[in-house]
Amino acid sequence: MTLALDTATVSAPGATVTVGSGDAERITALARRIAPVADGRVDDRAYVAAARDAWCDLPAGLRRALRDFRRDSGPAGTLLVRGLPVGEPDLPPTPGAGGSVQRTATVPAAVLLMVAAGLGDPAAFRPEKTGALVQDVVPVPGKEDFQGNAGSVLLSFHTENAFHPHRPDFVMLLCLRADHERVAGLRTGCVRRTLPLLSERSRAALWSEEFVTAPPPSFGHSATAVPHAVLTGAVEDPDVRVDFAATRPMTDRARTALTELAELFDLTAQTVRLAPGDLAVVDNRVTVHGRTPFRPRYDGRDRWLQRSFVLTDLRRSRGLRARDGYVLD
Repeated sequence: MTLALDTATVSAPGATVTVGSGDAERITALARRIAPVADGRVDDRAYVAAARDAWCDLPAGLRRALRDFRRDSGPAGTLLVRGLPVGEPDLPPTPGAGGSVQRTATVPAAVLLMVAAGLGDPAAFRPEKTGALVQDVVPVPGKEDFQGNAGSVLLSFHTENAFHPHRPDFVMLLCLRADHERVAGLRTGCVRRTLPLLSERSRAALWSEEFVTAPPPSFGHSATAVPHAVLTGAVEDPDVRVDFAATRPMTDRARTALTELAELFDLTAQTVRLAPGDLAVVDNRVTVHGRTPFRPRYDGRDRWLQRSFVLTDLRRSRGLRARDGYVLD
């Protein structure tokens, strides 16, 4: 079933929104309107406030779809918005350095922060990408085998920042440039689809605090790994917390359960090859994500995504945010 929403369309099961050309021009105008705020510093509170105000002027169909997704992310736990403006064909070369971020106002940065303001609040972690609210996801020479955003091998399924007590509620990935062969795919797996397939024994193990998830090296010694359950919350609709590259089982039954869960995520996974202007919004509470492998050329035209995190209840992390800002220490 397809619903007409102004000049946007939403296709069943509510997982894809296509923005029309007229609305894309309107979004570009909004991005340009807020570009001078705070001298174009997108991490500045004044710029974030301007993006929040601009959210109210986004096309109604897009706002409605995002609002509905925030309330119920559905069986796939992922929303795909297509046709957003990203500044083509005037994009600069794809960054190639590790830790690359977007600090200055651009159309894609404005899009991410306007959408973040509608879903909740933008947030970042100071040890990760220096706490930038808009981060580049690009292949980095020498990091091909890295299990993270700088790599280009198969990226295993994970909850973003699974080790952290205030991990993002939503992860947003906006495609500025696809890979050369158009083979890199965003993979997602939702626990709502795997839960009915899990054995009772594995379910019981996944609900127990028999797992430890190590923080990435960038978080240093400030992040202490403590035992946790992989499934929490409502029995019929649980949250999931796992990183198959970093989560370790502490018991034999936990090891068996983790293996079964990984197999079921692979079985029920969905893959989408993001094109320029595609924004994937992943519900990080119920959905794991990863990426299929691709071959970078390091010629300035490699795959380039920009990423932002969203917290729906910023207040809960107040003790980790200096001066009530958007960056968690």
